[in-house]
Amino acid sequence: MRSEEHAGWERDFPVRYLLVREDVHEAEEDVLWGRCAEVEGLFADPPPLPREVLTLRGCPRESLLVRRVTDSAGPVRLLGDGMLSIEPADPSNGGPHRSWDLEDATVLAHRPAPGDPGRVDLVVGTGVREDDHRGSRRLPPQPRFDLWFPSLRGDGPSGGCRSVDGLFAPRPQRPARPLHLISCEPAAPLLALLRRPLPQEGGPVTLRRLDRHGRTMTGYHLVLDTVEARPSVLGAALVDVTVTDPGDDRPTPAARAVWEVWSEGVPARPGQWARFDAGGRSEWLRLTRAGRYGPDGRSGGTYHLDGRHATDRAGLLLALGEALLGPGANYGTCLDAVADCLCGGPSVVPPFTLVWHHAALARRALAGHVLHHLGGLSYFEETVNLLREHGVTVVLR
Repeated sequence: MRSEEHAGWERDFPVRYLLVREDVHEAEEDVLWGRCAEVEGLFADPPPLPREVLTLRGCPRESLLVRRVTDSAGPVRLLGDGMLSIEPADPSNGGPHRSWDLEDATVLAHRPAPGDPGRVDLVVGTGVREDDHRGSRRLPPQPRFDLWFPSLRGDGPSGGCRSVDGLFAPRPQRPARPLHLISCEPAAPLLALLRRPLPQEGGPVTLRRLDRHGRTMTGYHLVLDTVEARPSVLGAALVDVTVTDPGDDRPTPAARAVWEVWSEGVPARPGQWARFDAGGRSEWLRLTRAGRYGPDGRSGGTYHLDGRHATDRAGLLLALGEALLGPGANYGTCLDAVADCLCGGPSVVPPFTLVWHHAALARRALAGHVLHHLGGLSYFEETVNLLREHGVTVVLR
């Protein structure tokens, strides 16, 4: 379904959003559920997970996690974000693999494990996000509990334990954050949903944001399990629809100002992203995925990268894409994607020359962005190495 086909209506205000049920199997065309002028409550930081207390029982004393926590000279209490994974102790036995995200983990206490001087019990306060495993929720017959905290180690598990108290308790629920679709013109599927008794269980749809040309800028998933409608504040035989609990797939407040720029169309002037902070630049980089494409497989030539604002990861990738393909274009939203572009497709491919101006600014700014899984190189160094390994002549100035 082309968004441009549904962007026009005979009213004094434009269509800015479409509600679309997308066909994930691509066997049929996407279905329009509605279109509306505005959305209130869309931009929001993700709420913190409710705090819980877990006891990690039987952590080996020799593990990095326990050594750092119990170090008398400088014990670590703030572990930050991490992950708990449960896998079969013997991979050849098979069995389910499960994982949980641990948000802002803090060590509350530690003590020797009863009856085992070689192990320690850690009491941790954290937010817990359950895995979305849709199969069996059972554990392997002989489970192995691994703990991953990038603040301690970025290239592997930080430690492990024998069991976790509190992990399988009922999770506290986050408060719902309603979304309001302003001046909505429902299509037949949404009208049918609104006529059902609450809760309706309408399932997921995609909220597409349009620019002034009717082109889709980006999209977010909404859950239409409970929706209510009333006459619109703007009249015009439209309705305002409240989605009681649409889920947490939302842009952050930093995205709002970026969307205002992109709502005029794909940016045509270089460097418009430079004034935004890290959150805004990340959103700009996200929008470039639907931006203009370059020529298919063009090689050769010299390109100039303006490095004055390539001072964070998103800024570096934006400056690279702009240098090679122009404003609003995408040459990868991470280094793996950059590698894909270097190998072909609608992009500039090696051999070519990239003159990186003000390279020292990026080198200094990204010195602390170390990629431990790539030998401890900084993000700047790894980017330069990646380009050169794929046949790009990189000139640093």
